[in-house]
Amino acid sequence: MTRRRPRLALTSGEPAGIGPDLCIQLAAATREAGFDIICFADSSLLAQRARLMGQSFEPYAGFQVKDVPLPMPAQAGRLDPGNARAVLHMLDLALDGCRNGQFDAMVTAPVQKSVINDAGIPFTGHTEYLAARCGVHRPVMLLACEAMKVALVTTHLPLAQVSSAITATTLDETISIVDHDLKHLWSIARPRIAVCGLNPHAGESGHLGHEEIDTIAPAIQRAVRRGIDASGPWPADTLLTPPRLANFDVVLAMYHDQGLPTLKYASFGNAVNVTLGLPVLRTSVDHGTALDLAGSGRADVGSLLAAVNLAAQLSRTMPIR
Repeated sequence: MTRRRPRLALTSGEPAGIGPDLCIQLAAATREAGFDIICFADSSLLAQRARLMGQSFEPYAGFQVKDVPLPMPAQAGRLDPGNARAVLHMLDLALDGCRNGQFDAMVTAPVQKSVINDAGIPFTGHTEYLAARCGVHRPVMLLACEAMKVALVTTHLPLAQVSSAITATTLDETISIVDHDLKHLWSIARPRIAVCGLNPHAGESGHLGHEEIDTIAPAIQRAVRRGIDASGPWPADTLLTPPRLANFDVVLAMYHDQGLPTLKYASFGNAVNVTLGLPVLRTSVDHGTALDLAGSGRADVGSLLAAVNLAAQLSRTMPIR
């Protein structure tokens, strides 16, 4: 059976941010791509933003716009809670299209968590929102670039809550999801998973904390018994260096700012956020809404371009619907 061209659903993100700008730039950058993009956006906003940027924008066969009108006029750099539900509606449309087979993957431009919360809607991020919509209780955030892949045990939590969130169940499920999805999506037969410790020096044999001894090391041992190639706990400061990373396919960090600063330093603007553990394929950018750049024409489309390219690539390894 011949696989058709991948069809990607693209959500334009926060209308006051750079998401619409990036969608306009992406249309120009993907004219010769081997996949099709359906962009969920307010079409009048895209036209307005293109004029503001001094660029031309015209949909074509490989880049179509599905109009999702905003209830409030959107201005570059000015957040409006009145548009929050429309932003989430775009996500719902893209997700539903992926689940019913209309699209092979969804790619998301950045949203502004604060303005969604200001609208009275509990929201901690794309990862958690999509997982809840899919009935998945354990999504895993992974960022990928040429130099490394970093997955997270915890995501958008205050640092004071991280230790209590690292439980035997959390680690067992997260390690299994990472192992499964690297096999399923990246076709890595036996992923080598390097698990970070939580504390400096991975706890220094208990002198700097007991999470490694009590929780993390036992979870690694259980993973090994399940046939997973996991090792650690490793001190993050020495693990996240090129000589050590060469020995592993993915690093599993305990919290957001343990693993991601190194990755973003190595490849900011070209890394891709991939949500593991979902029944659909979702990729996103490695940056935020950049309200100060909206409408300026200076936003860098690199990460969104990398996100659509990776979504198309990974969708080709998934079973044909």
